[in-house]
Amino acid sequence: MLDGVHLDVAPGESVVIIGGSGTGKSVTIKCILGLLTPDNGIIEIGGENVLEMNSNAREKLNMQIGMLFQHAALFDSLPVWENVAFGLLAEKRFSRREARQIAMDKMSLVGLKPEISDLSPADLSAGMQKRVGLARAIAADPAIIFFDEPTTGLDPIMADVINKLIVHVNQVVGATALTITHDMESAKKIGDRIAMLYNGKIIWDGPPSEVNDSGNDCLDQFIHGRTTGPIKMALRA
Repeated sequence: MLDGVHLDVAPGESVVIIGGSGTGKSVTIKCILGLLTPDNGIIEIGGENVLEMNSNAREKLNMQIGMLFQHAALFDSLPVWENVAFGLLAEKRFSRREARQIAMDKMSLVGLKPEISDLSPADLSAGMQKRVGLARAIAADPAIIFFDEPTTGLDPIMADVINKLIVHVNQVVGATALTITHDMESAKKIGDRIAMLYNGKIIWDGPPSEVNDSGNDCLDQFIHGRTTGPIKMALRA
């Protein structure tokens, strides 16, 4: 549950929200995307309060947003290139031939070879599936990209590959990025700023270079994985 979260993200900036499981990271993104409606407050994108938009305006705005889901969320029934081009085809802005070419271009940007374009997602490793998900997230050259736990389920080497790809892609696309993660290595590598969410509030916000000397007891406990400190694990009765 969120409780008065306040966070500003500048155009072109990469901000990472960290925090433990159940602290509200995913809820934050869902509220911004319009999947959940907060009880009160304001969510502004480009200076407009999205909570006051009608459905058509909201849909138009969402076309400018890309999303990399935690487990890639690919469609097993579609080949790789159609997964990448799914949004383009759904919006009917491009022919299948045009959409396929865009998909191939984005796949190349994230280091995927053309020969996998007609494979099923089930034929790919977890790391390659993440790359396909990343290619799909940038297929429409979005102004904003959300990354939901981008390194979950990956080994350390592949996680580092994905981190570097995210940084590269953000630079190429020029998008504003908001990432949620509990992976501190990832947070430090892809974020211009890191914000910690705890008990529904942002309790610390600053550059990665200041994380280790923040002076915030909750953040210090979290980044060092200590069981003792102000953060208490919620237990079921």
